[in-house]
Amino acid sequence: MRSSRLRRTTNPTRAFPTENFRRADTASRRRCAADRIRSAARKGDPIKVLADITNVDSSTGEYRSPPRGLPVRRIGLEQEYFLVDRRGAPRDLADPFLRECREAARAEGLDPRSFKEECAKGLVEITTLPSHGVVDLARNYLANLGLALGVASELGLALYPLGTYPLPIRPVMRDEPAYAVKASAIGQERFSHAGRSAGTHLHLELPPGTVWPDVKTALGAPLASQEELLGLYNLATALDPALVALTRACPFYEGRAEGVAARTVHYRGILGFDGLYANLREVGALSAYASRVEDLVDQQRARYRAWFAAMDLARVERRLFAWTRGNLHRASWNPVRLSPHTTVEIRSMDANFPEIILAVCALICGAAERVRRERLEVRPCRGVLTLEPDGELLHVPIFSYLNGELLAAATTRGTLDPRVEAYLDSFVEFASPYLEERSFVEPLVSSRGYEITESEFLGDARPSGATLTRARGLTLVREACRRFEWQVVSLRRRFDGAPPADGRDQESSKPRPVDDLRWRQGPRKRDRPACVGEGGEQGSRTNTRRTRRAQKDRS
Repeated sequence: MRSSRLRRTTNPTRAFPTENFRRADTASRRRCAADRIRSAARKGDPIKVLADITNVDSSTGEYRSPPRGLPVRRIGLEQEYFLVDRRGAPRDLADPFLRECREAARAEGLDPRSFKEECAKGLVEITTLPSHGVVDLARNYLANLGLALGVASELGLALYPLGTYPLPIRPVMRDEPAYAVKASAIGQERFSHAGRSAGTHLHLELPPGTVWPDVKTALGAPLASQEELLGLYNLATALDPALVALTRACPFYEGRAEGVAARTVHYRGILGFDGLYANLREVGALSAYASRVEDLVDQQRARYRAWFAAMDLARVERRLFAWTRGNLHRASWNPVRLSPHTTVEIRSMDANFPEIILAVCALICGAAERVRRERLEVRPCRGVLTLEPDGELLHVPIFSYLNGELLAAATTRGTLDPRVEAYLDSFVEFASPYLEERSFVEPLVSSRGYEITESEFLGDARPSGATLTRARGLTLVREACRRFEWQVVSLRRRFDGAPPADGRDQESSKPRPVDDLRWRQGPRKRDRPACVGEGGEQGSRTNTRRTRRAQKDRS
C-alpha cells in the first residue's frame, strides 16, 4: 500500500535555493535562471548532472539519497526524414541511400540497423542504440546523423528534417506485404498521409518482464514493476499536448498553412481533418490513462478488435495479418504505446531540428526520472489543468480535458494559448530538478519564451489558408536542410570535436534568410520559465496561480 511509504515533500526541489532568488517575482526568476544557464555555458563549465541538487529536500535543506538499487533505465530515439535533392525537391531514393548508409556504418563501426526504411520510398528512419541518458543519446544520435549527411552529400541528396514537406507531393508507398495489408485496410488515399508525415519517437525503458515480446502486458510482473509501468505510461499520456505544442515544425501541408499543427491533425485525423486514422481512433488516437495493468490489456484488445473490423470491412483476409508477422504492436500506431522492446514509446512529436529534439527529450527524461525516483503515482484529478506534484502523487488533468480542450488548443493556437502556456510551464518546472544536462533545454526554453520551430516560419501569426508558391517552398526546404546540417556540425563539435562532414567551416554552413519566410523570433507576450524547479511555498502558489489562469482562460 502506498500509505506505508514515507511521505515526501509536497513541493518541487529548488535548483538555486538562495534567499534573493526566492523573493524574486516570477518574470525576474525566469530571467535569472536563463542568464545562469547561458553564463555557465559561456564559461565552458560542464552543466552537471543534477543528482546532488535534486537530492536536497526543499523543506529541510538536507540531502536525501536516491532510492537504493534503483536501476538505470535506457532510452532510444527514432526520427524520420524526407529525402530531397539539392533543389529541395523530394526524391524516392530511400533504398540506395539506406544501402550506402549501412555499408558506411559497418566501415565506421556503427550499427547498420540504425538506418531503416519507412512506408514511403521518399522517407527514411534513423535510430539510436539504447542509450544511458540524454548525453549518451545525443552522441549516438549525432554520430548517425553525421554519417547520413555524408552519404546524402555523395549521392547529391539532403535530409529535410521537419514534420511535413511543405509542397504538394504524391508519395510512392512501399508495396511489401505488411504495408500492403495496412494500405488495404485503411484505404490507399488515406494511407498516403503517412508518406507526407515525419515523426520522432522516444523510447523509455521499462522493467524487465513488464511487456512480453508480442507486446502483451505481463499481468504477473512484480508490483513495483507494474507501478513503474503505469507511472511512465500515464506520464507519457499526460505529456501528449505539451509535446505536440513544443515540436510543431513546418506549418505547411500540401502547400497550405491551415493554422494547425499540420502533421498531428493529418496523421491522427482530428479536428475534422480526414487524416490517416480519422476512422480508426482506437489504433491511431491517444488512449486513456490506465489505473491498473488490466486497463492496458483491455486497450490492446480493443485495438485488435478495431483493426480486424477494419480489415473485414475492407475485405482483407485476416490470415494476411498473421502471415506478415502481425501482433499487437502492428495494430497500434497511437501517440503513446507499449513496444516489443519493453519500452513506453512516445510518438507525439514532429520531426524537427536536432536542438529541439534533444531539448524535448531532455525534458521528457527529466520528468520520467522524477516519477521513477520519487515513485510518484500519476493520478488524473478533476479540476486540475496542469501538472501538480503533491507528495506521492502527480496530479494531472482528467483525460476528457487533456484529449479534448487542451489537445485542441495545442494543435491550433499552440504556445500562444494561455491554457497551453500554463501547461508547458508546469511541465518544465516539474522536469527541471532531474534534468541531466540543462544546456540541452536552452534552445527551447529561454527567458524570452518557448522557441518553437513553427514560430520561426510565421512569428506569432497563425494564418489559416495561406498558400506557398513552389519557388518559395523549395527555398524553405533548402534553408531547413542547411540549418539541419549546421546544427549537426555544431553539436558534434560540442560533444566530441568532430569536424564538418564536407570540410566547410561552421560559419559558411549557417542558413541564409528566406525571403518573407525568415528564421525569426516572434514577439513574446511575457517571460516563461527557464529550467528551474521552484521550491517551498512559492512553488505551491505558482501551481495555484497557473491553474487559476488556465481556468479563467477556459471561461
